[in-house]
Amino acid sequence: MKLLSPVISRFARFRLWSIDQWRHDPVVTQHNVWQDLLAAGQFTEYGRAHGFSSVQSLRDFKARAPLTEYDDLKPYIERMLQGEANLLWNTPVTWFAKSSGTTSDKSKFIPVSEESLKDNHYKASKDVLSMYYAANPDSDLLTGKSLVIGGSHQVNQLNGDIHYGDLSAVVMQNSPFWTNWIRTPELPIILMDEWESKIEKLAQHTISENVTSMAGVPTWLMVLLRRILEITGKRTIKEVWPSLELYMHGGVSFVPYREAFQKLIGAPINYLEMYNASEGFFAAQDALGVDGMLLMLDHGIFYEFLPASEWGSANPLTLQLNEVELGTNYALVISTNGGLWRYLPGDTVRFTSLDPYRIVVSGRLKHFINAFGEELIIDNSDKAIAEACRATGLTVLDYTAAPIYFSEGANGAHEWLIEFAQPPADLDAFTRLLDASLQATNSDYEAKRYKDIALRLPLVQAVPAGTFERWLAAKGKLGGQHKVPRLSNDRGVLEEIKAALTER
Repeated sequence: MKLLSPVISRFARFRLWSIDQWRHDPVVTQHNVWQDLLAAGQFTEYGRAHGFSSVQSLRDFKARAPLTEYDDLKPYIERMLQGEANLLWNTPVTWFAKSSGTTSDKSKFIPVSEESLKDNHYKASKDVLSMYYAANPDSDLLTGKSLVIGGSHQVNQLNGDIHYGDLSAVVMQNSPFWTNWIRTPELPIILMDEWESKIEKLAQHTISENVTSMAGVPTWLMVLLRRILEITGKRTIKEVWPSLELYMHGGVSFVPYREAFQKLIGAPINYLEMYNASEGFFAAQDALGVDGMLLMLDHGIFYEFLPASEWGSANPLTLQLNEVELGTNYALVISTNGGLWRYLPGDTVRFTSLDPYRIVVSGRLKHFINAFGEELIIDNSDKAIAEACRATGLTVLDYTAAPIYFSEGANGAHEWLIEFAQPPADLDAFTRLLDASLQATNSDYEAKRYKDIALRLPLVQAVPAGTFERWLAAKGKLGGQHKVPRLSNDRGVLEEIKAALTER
């Protein structure tokens, strides 16, 4: 099998020539992608409604096509789910990636066309592999197998030819047959929906494999690796898989997990970050140890960047690649070969390099918690608080929440500081109602809470009256439009407030 390495390295170097073409000529590449998208979009109902056929310039395109969010495209997507064609994209769309996070729905369904699979997700994946081999020509990565932990939703058939599942399920279900040779475990196990049985089967079926790489959300992978060590009696994962050399991660910040993974693995390996969302494969590290991920520019997605000063503006101004600056936060705006037009996925990015164009994900347009892949947004938490209050007769004046990260022997959780109008007689009952409401509102949170495998019950503390007001006053932000951040993806705000409570 080691004989494969020189062959793969030569293939990687050959493919790198194509990558260098778009990496070194980014603006022209993006213009060509935009023209291809527009040529296809003019034959759709959405394109006809917005005059795509008469667009002569990018300025025309921006004037005719408004910025969109999921709710704006939802009427088209609902019809596509029923089998209607040529609505957002001009070829049949029979697959949809299911994810959570919309303001009005428990789940959203992102169209995944044949073009977006072939020219975005698969092409970007091959480019990532090529860049890794080009940088590591002696790698034995493909002499073993890649452990893929998969998503939390089984593939479902809605009606006729329409199917949906989470992104990883959709991508793997449609991947070329040869990928089964380099992936473990078997697809039926990867796509299992019941996580307790899934973790056990994943562990049992991968222990004896020669695993050289891993891919998946850190939360579930950590649970799996711990189980493997329990079964084998080994101290570290390197004792189980001596050839393990790479972990490809994304979706949530890896910073809180890095130390825990290093202890579990027990020897140095490479870590490679990818930005692969339901809406598209946007970026990946092109060099280990380099700050930022290379923006994928020739993969069926046209990018615009919305400066923070334009957020919420009536006529927002977006920028192109040649107009962005280092260190500035921009909301990502995408038009894709899956039929999303000037769409706001909700992420904010910051450029770390302009030659080539590299980005980091800097946050979300709205406050959120996504430490474990749960994608909890304020609309979710507000609704859950309201439901728990309705059921208990309590009134919540304000709250803030943040993640509790994995620790030795303990799974993650959310910690809440809540200021009630009156002290709750049974805080435990309120906590359980809050948790149940969050699960009913957000399918990703629900999956992570299953049997406490990844997320345990929230930790809720009732704080004294005036706690948040005093914190705002101490920050010089009392009054006006200043508010306590209700959800934070780090513990900074929550720890400040807890420290102030301790001092009092």
